[in-house]
Amino acid sequence: MSHYAYMWSYEVAPENRDAFCDLYGAEGPWIVLFRQSLAYLGTQLLADLDDIGRFVTIDRWESKEAFVGFRSSFAEEFDALDHRGERLTSREVLLGEFVAATVETL
Repeated sequence: MSHYAYMWSYEVAPENRDAFCDLYGAEGPWIVLFRQSLAYLGTQLLADLDDIGRFVTIDRWESKEAFVGFRSSFAEEFDALDHRGERLTSREVLLGEFVAATVETL
């Protein structure tokens, strides 16, 4: 089974940048929540070099099934953090779900 990742793009107003980075950053509440799963492999928070209000996250898991199971088990906590994030953004777009490209996955 290939590792699974999903990517989100966010538009964030200047006054919300610090709070957004705190929420989605390396030691933020999202990471603390995700680390409760052994199947969680990590998150990257990327800032756009050309647009100071645009960010991308890449969340990596052992498998899609592992993420779906985690999402179900921690639905209340997940939804609460999602709601906090929505208040900091003007736009959120799922860029896609991905697996490592190999001959078997293509």
